[in-house]
Formats: sequence, C-alpha cells, structure tokens
Amino acid sequence: MELLTKTIENIKPPDEKAMAEARARQDQLTKPAGSLGRLEEVSIKIAGIQGKAKPVIKDKAMITMAADHGVVDEKVGNWPREVTAQMVENFLRGGAGINVLARQVGARIVFVDMGIASDLQPDKQLIVKKIDYGTKNICLGPAMTVEQAVKAVESGIDILNAESEKGLDIVGTGDMGIGNTTASSAVFAALSGKMAVEVTGRGTGLSDEQLAHKIDVIKRALAVNKPNPSQPLEVLAKVGGFEIGGLTGVMLGAAARHIPVVIDGFISGAAALIAVTLAPQVKDYIIAAHVSAEAGHAAMLNYMGLKPLLSLDMRLGEGTGAALGIFLAEAAVRTLNEMATFAEAAVDEGGNAK
Repeated sequence: MELLTKTIENIKPPDEKAMAEARARQDQLTKPAGSLGRLEEVSIKIAGIQGKAKPVIKDKAMITMAADHGVVDEKVGNWPREVTAQMVENFLRGGAGINVLARQVGARIVFVDMGIASDLQPDKQLIVKKIDYGTKNICLGPAMTVEQAVKAVESGIDILNAESEKGLDIVGTGDMGIGNTTASSAVFAALSGKMAVEVTGRGTGLSDEQLAHKIDVIKRALAVNKPNPSQPLEVLAKVGGFEIGGLTGVMLGAAARHIPVVIDGFISGAAALIAVTLAPQVKDYIIAAHVSAEAGHAAMLNYMGLKPLLSLDMRLGEGTGAALGIFLAEAAVRTLNEMATFAEAAVDEGGNAK
C-alpha cells in the first residue's frame, strides 16, 4: 500500500505556464487560430503534462495486460477462458492487431500476465506479475481480496516505473481477458450508480438472449458483493479484474511521472474510472483514444468528462485504439513544434492578429 500511497501523493496538476506558452504558440502558427481543432487541444494538454512548451514524443510504449475472470463460469460470452492464454501467445508471436498497430506507430509493446488461468512458456516479451490464476466468480463473492487488488495496482505502478526508466514520453493501455467486459460493466455500475442495463454491451458478439443473461449476471454480482462506490479499491476487489487493477496502476504511475497516458476502450476505461476515483487529478493526464462500439463506453467517458479522439466502431481491445491515439498525439505535438509561425514564414497574420 505504501507504493500506491506515495504514487498518488506525487500526482500534481499539469504545468499551467507550459500550457499557456503552447497555446500562445498555436495561435502564432501559420493557420487560422483553432483550425487544427482537437490536435491543438491535445498538444496543449501534453505540454502541460510534460511541463514543456514544446513537448517531446520520441519513446512510446503500449502496455497490454492479460488476466482471466471467474465470471466466465456463468457463460457470459462466446469464448472459453483458454482463449486468453492463446491470444497472449499470438501477441508474443507478433500476429495480433495490437502488434500490427504498435509497429505502425513505432511503439514498443509490454505484455503482462496479471492473472492468466494457466502458465505460459517463459518469453522475454512477457512480464509475469500473476496475482492468481484468474479471479473468482463475482456472482458468488468477491473477485479477489483487497490485498490482491492493491497488489495488482502496485504491479502496474512498478511496470510503468520500470518502463519510464528506459525512456518513456507517452504510454498506451490495452487488455486481454475473456469475461472482462462483464467485470468492467460491474465496475462502472458500482462506481457510477448506473443500472446494469445502461452499462452492459454485447462484448464478443452476444445475441439478445445472451445479453439479457449477462445483464442479469452483473445485477447478481452487484447484489451479492454490495461494493461501496466511495471505496474504489473495494470495488476493484469485489467485481473487477487483475488486468483492470494493473492498468489502474499504470495510469497512476504515469500521472506521477508526468507521462501522458492514452487509454483504449471499455476495459481501460474501467481502470481509468478507478484511477480517477482514487486520485481525481489523474484525469488531466488521460487522453481517450476512441469511443468503442461497446455499449456503455460512451457513457463511461462522459461520466469522467473525457472526450474521445476517434469513433471507429472498434471493439477489439488489446490496445488497438490506444495505438492509434498515440499516433494522433504525436501528430499533434509535431504540428505544435514543427509548423512555422507567421513571423518565421513572413506570412501576414490576417484574422489571427490581435
């Protein structure tokens, strides 16, 4: 708990001076003021996070965490739990969507076993932080102990800190875990007070009948566990997942080290919601890459006051949307840094002149 407490204490507000200087520079670049839209907002936000009027994005990483979920016993999806391990093996071979998109944006990938239900062959690309062999069935009781929840979060902080030491200017979050949309819906419902039907989607492609069953499972989990919305670690322990906890730690660690964190979809969103509830200032360090096709994600982002950069009907997870978000963040920073000002280009300022 000491690492978690210290990390939260180290989260400070973004640098207002750097943001003001970046905003002033944006207004002097050879374009109508505001004409790069959200890219301008993102560049100014990153300036504040890094404390530099001309922020730098060179070293990029994707952290994708995997774990299994006991709630799969309730048949809430179309895929068996074995697929979690199989997909991580695919990650390690470089054959998944996240591998392709991370290569495209030039980001290194960190794969983490937070709680896969089996042991994978050792691989230099895989960090093993296994809390347990999957969570317990949340319909019968808590997913994990509070001690395990803290360990999951602190494992995420440890991983972020280690990656930061290697050089890290921006980080994206991703996930893999059969059953994790169910856990994420339960986390969102618990922390927001929203009804299960409002926050539950089709996950891996459920029929209407399967969706109704999934909603019922989440209602039962909330009724059995009665998570306290003012205690985010309790919510994580009662209805969350090990990878959700790990990603929460990544976000807290990134904020403490002044590193922008680009979040992926619904599962990363659940982790962000826990992080923001633990430390509200974290919100200023989060960039929402996209709004996914998973029902409830738009409401989740809106609840946190986060505006997504993209809407591409994606719902794969893995960090695929976050990788695209890193590309846009880098593009935003490069326009801020590399475009000429009116004075430099000897162009009349026109409507930009004050």
